[in-house]
Amino acid sequence: MQTTSHALRLRRLGIATYKEAVLYIRQDSYICKAEGFEVPTRIMVRIENKSVIATLNIITSDLLRSDEASLSEWAWEMLEAKEGDLVYLSHPPPLNSMEQIHNKIRGATLDLATFHSIIKDITSGYLSDIQIAAFLSACADGRLNLQEITDLTAAMLASGQRIKWTQNLVVDKHCIGGLPGNRTTLILVPIVAACGLTIPKTSSRFITSSAGTADTMETLAPVNLSFAHIQKVIAQEHGCIVWGNAALCPADDIMIRIERGIGLNSQGQMVASVLSKKIAAGSNHVLIDIPVGATAKIKDIAQATILKDILEHVGLSLGIRIKTIFTDGIKPVGRGIGPALEAYDALAVLQNQQTAPQDLKERALLLAGEILEFSPQIAKGQGLQLARTTLASGKAWHKFQAICEAQGGMRIPPKAPYTYTHVATTSGGITSINNLHLALLAKLAGAPNDKAAGVYLQANVGDKVNVGQPLFTVHAEHVGELDYAINFLKNYDSIMQIETL
Repeated sequence: MQTTSHALRLRRLGIATYKEAVLYIRQDSYICKAEGFEVPTRIMVRIENKSVIATLNIITSDLLRSDEASLSEWAWEMLEAKEGDLVYLSHPPPLNSMEQIHNKIRGATLDLATFHSIIKDITSGYLSDIQIAAFLSACADGRLNLQEITDLTAAMLASGQRIKWTQNLVVDKHCIGGLPGNRTTLILVPIVAACGLTIPKTSSRFITSSAGTADTMETLAPVNLSFAHIQKVIAQEHGCIVWGNAALCPADDIMIRIERGIGLNSQGQMVASVLSKKIAAGSNHVLIDIPVGATAKIKDIAQATILKDILEHVGLSLGIRIKTIFTDGIKPVGRGIGPALEAYDALAVLQNQQTAPQDLKERALLLAGEILEFSPQIAKGQGLQLARTTLASGKAWHKFQAICEAQGGMRIPPKAPYTYTHVATTSGGITSINNLHLALLAKLAGAPNDKAAGVYLQANVGDKVNVGQPLFTVHAEHVGELDYAINFLKNYDSIMQIETL
């Protein structure tokens, strides 16, 4: 039985580490001396019948007393801790999952049971960020075969909750990404829902981009909804655009954070991430948009075809129908890059404004038409025209407003107080745009955490420009971020390539 002589008393310091469990104790704590704990030891932390494995950090100041300990906010929540609780520390038991990760590093093939074990340890907080990064790296660059990708998807799906719908046909859409401004979801969801199909769109926040769909939608309506609220919205409006709640697939939420930190894009992990979340959200027919371009995530048709085959194989194995479509990933879509700027583009299309970006409109209509043709009542080739009619009639705009109200109320996206317009230094034609550098510029300006920050395009590939003509405008909520972005442009101006005519 544990006693107070083996415990430290908790003090809340309010240190946020996102979803990493960290333990803080004094260097001169008797437990450090008795157990030989050293940074960055992994330590089993227990409060009554709850436990988590945390990474040790040492405090050398008077922030804590020698008989006190503190936890990162995520560990605090995992343990449901209270100020003054007694916390018991010990060396954790050996993890079988680490042995399996080592096997994968050496080239072994993992089975379903092994993936379940690893994913369980990830969601339980037993594996550190470094250990999870080792797992993700061992699975990257084609190191997962088709069966492993299927098993990883199934294990990730089993890690969370699933939404069940009464409808036989539940549709969804996902874009592989890498294309700034490609915010078609905000347009196609109300089109599809207005036509009577059920589309519970659960979207991600940014990973490597300057905005995820959830980041953009959040400028217009709440996106962090409970399962019960999502079900209510769908029952009322047939569609929603919400954040893919971590409860649906908690392992994915954790692994995406690690991938973002190390800048890793693993094809097998990406497939498992996408499909596990779609199945968890209750979808059984999913359209996958694969933009193809030199500076998009998918560089060429050969790579896109491989991804298409993997997606369709894994989807079929897990009981959902996957339809893939290759789209132009050479240049950005629309004009706005960043949450609020992208939202204004989508609103312009939904409201049938004459100044709305036509490339965003046509791309959204194409995808909506493909999704509508999942319905047995809509013949192949008729989906696009139905989507176009639904948008032009104003039904999609009315449906979007209704969805926003059902999700908690529609709001006006913010506008940035600080801007800088970048102009052409030579005359000619714009032959290419570096999507990666464009997204980076928007992030340097503060996107997506600053919702009004980003880049607004005034020219695109194929346009002819003259010296002094505006190419794009950087938007920022703070002077510091604007200066940061401007300095990037001065030292690394490779976003638009202009060739003299």
